[in-house]
Amino acid sequence: MRAVGQKSGNYLIAIFLTLFTVSADAANTLRVMTLNIWVGGESSGQPLSQIVKIIEQSHADIVGLQETHGADKNGVKNDAAQAIAAQLGWSYFNQDDEDRGVISRYKIVGHTPKKWGVLFELPSDRCVWLFNAHFIYTPYQPYQLLKIPYNDAPFIATAAQAIDAARSARGKQVGEMLAEVTAVRSANCAIFVTGDFNEPSVLDWTDAVAAAGRCPIAVRWPTTAAILDAGFEDSYRAAHPDALTAPGYTWTPTTTVTDPNDHHDRIDFVLFRGRPKVESVEVVGEDANHADIVVTPYPSDHRGVVATFSFDVQ
Repeated sequence: MRAVGQKSGNYLIAIFLTLFTVSADAANTLRVMTLNIWVGGESSGQPLSQIVKIIEQSHADIVGLQETHGADKNGVKNDAAQAIAAQLGWSYFNQDDEDRGVISRYKIVGHTPKKWGVLFELPSDRCVWLFNAHFIYTPYQPYQLLKIPYNDAPFIATAAQAIDAARSARGKQVGEMLAEVTAVRSANCAIFVTGDFNEPSVLDWTDAVAAAGRCPIAVRWPTTAAILDAGFEDSYRAAHPDALTAPGYTWTPTTTVTDPNDHHDRIDFVLFRGRPKVESVEVVGEDANHADIVVTPYPSDHRGVVATFSFDVQ
């Protein structure tokens, strides 16, 4: 009888230790996602439940959403981010420009004055800032360089012209966001940036990628360059360093990579600063040839990105 009791006791201890380990791992892991839902999730003609399905299958904890409001109908634009959060039973924050919103399974406890950043409290009492961006979409420099007509933007030919045009289009927004990042970065909180930047990464349009014919020329794109120079890292490139073997295209599932009237690129990002460690980064999209997490039918013209981070146990 005593031996059986010892086995039973050891078994219960093993179960407790397993549950404790899983709980501890969950408390020190965070999945951060960026997702452009395409004009309030309306443009694909699919129900909003398909956007909810993307988030559920990604197992995200915090999501920066772009294009959160639908088309104007009698002066009203439906707020899809609020509706998505309600379906998930999550927290929701409207960034107040009819274009961006942040949702999470965790509690929202604050925000920056201009609402670029949202502060979360995790169950472990850890604090996390998420800055969510949707930078201006036009003029779009890859199209300008490739002579693809778009919104009557002039064609350009050099890297310097591309950098000047990109900085002119998005520089003010980037500076405003980074000013709010600077104001909070002294706190002992992890800081993440999500967003549809409408501009490729400085880490992707390299000499090697241009030599392979994947882009016309190497360009030090100023938006990602400014954010990386501010101390952030690109989670996708941390997990997938080679832009040739892992392009990670997020723009766009609506055309083929060989379409002469388009150019596929990675313009949706999860960036991070400070102590988090990248464990994995996955693209969410329409099929296994283009994404790690597949949702069909896919309801957006952007693929999503979800990054898993771990934290040192304090």
